[in-house]
Amino acid sequence: MTSTVRRKASEIAKNWHVVDAADRPLGRVASEVAALIRGKHKPTYEPHLDDGDFVIIINAGKVRLSGRKAEQKVYYRHSGYPGNLRKRTFAEQMARQPERVLERSVWGMLPKGPLGKRMRRHLKVYAGPEHPHQAQITGSERAAEAAAQAEAEALQASIDNPSAPPRLRPLSVPETPTPRPTRAEKVAAWLAELEEARAAAEADAAAMAEVEDDDLPEEDDAPEDEPVAEAEPAAEAEAEDEPEDESEDEEK
Repeated sequence: MTSTVRRKASEIAKNWHVVDAADRPLGRVASEVAALIRGKHKPTYEPHLDDGDFVIIINAGKVRLSGRKAEQKVYYRHSGYPGNLRKRTFAEQMARQPERVLERSVWGMLPKGPLGKRMRRHLKVYAGPEHPHQAQITGSERAAEAAAQAEAEALQASIDNPSAPPRLRPLSVPETPTPRPTRAEKVAAWLAELEEARAAAEADAAAMAEVEDDDLPEEDDAPEDEPVAEAEPAAEAEAEDEPEDESEDEEK
């Protein structure tokens, strides 16, 4: 598994390049410069980042075109007002502002929008062989040399003191997958469960029958009916004698 590392803007190093356009075709020079400005020559190129370098074009007034394109190629400009269309041939533009020819060619090969506007600032075009950016070129070369030296030292340090290899995790034993039961095996298992349930039900019924037999009393142990006491007639006789005694007392 690979992971993409996104770089910060502070981690992007920009170098300075000098391109001599003397006696070279316009399209070849423009495509080369556009690739350098966009950063396509770097292994860290990303189309949405300003990862390119600064480019200085010298001798822009000596760039050439093939055939009769110097007279046939026309540059148009319009301000937006009626009747304000302006046009110049390649030869006329080279006579007035030769820097604009290469600028327009390179700008057309850069992305449009805010990213392209930032990239335009990295292009420096001069009609002659002189330019005022020698200090930037020297600093860029020194920075590149320092970065290469630091990388070489880091590589040598890793060779002298190799790090221990990471511990490998032991391989796990693959588990054998359990085969899926067939239809006949499912039916047999269901019948076995049914027989077990039936046997358990019969055992429960037998146990309940034994418990009921133990709780019922036997015929010999059944209690005999107790004789009813004959006290009720005597009580009735006493009740009948009481009124006679009361009547006798009244007569007296």
